Amino acid sequence: MVSLCHARESKLEDTRVLQPAGAKRGMDLDGTRARRNILNLRKGKVKYTVTVEDGRFIRNESILSDKLYVSSSTLFIILDRSTSAIPLPPQPHAFWGKFKPKPKEGEPKQGPMAVARPRLLTLAYADMETLRMELMAAAQDWTKPPPDAMFNLRVPVEYASIQAARLVAGPYIYLTGEDSYQIAIMGVQGIRVEIVSDAPPPPDIPAPPPVLEMPGTFNLELTPGQTVGLDVTVSSDELDMSRMEDGTLVDGMFWGKLDIIHSGDTHTMEFSGTRLPPGEEFPQDLMIDNRVISKLATVTKPTAAKCNLTILSPTVQYCDVVLTFSTLWKAGVAWPPPEQIEEHKVKYFMRVHPGGALEHFESEIVSTALYYEAIPDASMLDPDNFIAPRNGFAMSFRDFIPHLMNVLDQLGMSLHARTAFINNNVSAFSAHKNIAYRFLSPSRIAAAVDIAVTTDPCVFTRLFLIFRGLNDEEVGMFAGSGEKEANAHNWREVVGWSEHSKDPEQFRVLETSVLEVT
Repeated sequence: MVSLCHARESKLEDTRVLQPAGAKRGMDLDGTRARRNILNLRKGKVKYTVTVEDGRFIRNESILSDKLYVSSSTLFIILDRSTSAIPLPPQPHAFWGKFKPKPKEGEPKQGPMAVARPRLLTLAYADMETLRMELMAAAQDWTKPPPDAMFNLRVPVEYASIQAARLVAGPYIYLTGEDSYQIAIMGVQGIRVEIVSDAPPPPDIPAPPPVLEMPGTFNLELTPGQTVGLDVTVSSDELDMSRMEDGTLVDGMFWGKLDIIHSGDTHTMEFSGTRLPPGEEFPQDLMIDNRVISKLATVTKPTAAKCNLTILSPTVQYCDVVLTFSTLWKAGVAWPPPEQIEEHKVKYFMRVHPGGALEHFESEIVSTALYYEAIPDASMLDPDNFIAPRNGFAMSFRDFIPHLMNVLDQLGMSLHARTAFINNNVSAFSAHKNIAYRFLSPSRIAAAVDIAVTTDPCVFTRLFLIFRGLNDEEVGMFAGSGEKEANAHNWREVVGWSEHSKDPEQFRVLETSVLEVT
């Protein structure tokens, strides 16, 4: 553990005191005189008790030493993270002290590189704690001395090893590099590092005055080609409009919605939006007009599952296909257009031919598949819950396309069908560097969109693929659910695939759906 005590000296009646860095000279944090912080010093080896009344700053500590050095800046108490206990001091007059080892039984000498290994330092100051590898960098980062200030680290010889103390003539070992640091810590459990600096204490910077009034300008487009400018004054009675309660500065460029209401005696203006990411290139004269809004509506189109329904019949047959949507889903674009039966139910009446042609009577269109979109409720879409390492797999885009082709082949899709499936969705796949995916079970698909056909018997094969893009950090969460595990997974069991789906004598319904969750 590393304890850090930020202190500076002050004189009060010729007595040395320890004073927190946040207080004024000679004063406590609460503004009272610092007499309670006085250190009673006596000669000889005595136990010094350091007491700081703040309670949050440091605990009471006992230091056994010939003298107590309080520098003009920060002290680091550094202890090695070792599980070995600190040895007891020698007892020359004890019984066991009378026995001396033989010369050949002396302790083996320790190699100079035995302790030359990285050591973690735990720095604790007030309610802050961190692990640091670089002692000098940590000290400079915490004290922040001026560029021209003297700044050195030193270790009192009484805290260093005996071998290291013999190498120096003075009372301190100055840490000038890795070699001097390794010499100071050789063979000891913990050391005390002092910071020597002539930097003045940090100045007391007063808080900026609150902003209670500021001007505002709005450039608004009423209709295409007609703009208006509004100059307003924004004021507050007592709340600071420039900063939050925690000191966060409120500034930047914001994107959102402005509501202006003039109704009778009610005249209000309300804005809600989000700040654009800092560091991005946005022109200062950025104008949001009707063209931008029309493009924005296309980009913000709600996520929808794209479904293709193919029907294969051994003979010419008339049938009804009924789609029933859950209350959390709604029908989107469909082709050919179906007949609306109820709020969440639509129907197709058609004639099915053996070659796969579907003759839709209402629209008088012949096609090989029915297309419809199912739009889920946005509030229920949780990407992390829909696709997680427990139920899905992740891999790079380059590996995903060949892997998906093999999975679709195992699920009984023909070469033409799986090629069309990939070609129709490769644009959405290629937008992501990494992809996580899974197939839904038939029960989960039916809970969202149920399909009913008037022909019996009928073999259903419904393949519902959901996927989402991942960044490099999120891919690490799928360490045990990668391409290797996905190749060994039995998707046939998940989707309920049966051999009857390949039987040309059966009336078969094949549906392929894709949903991207973001």
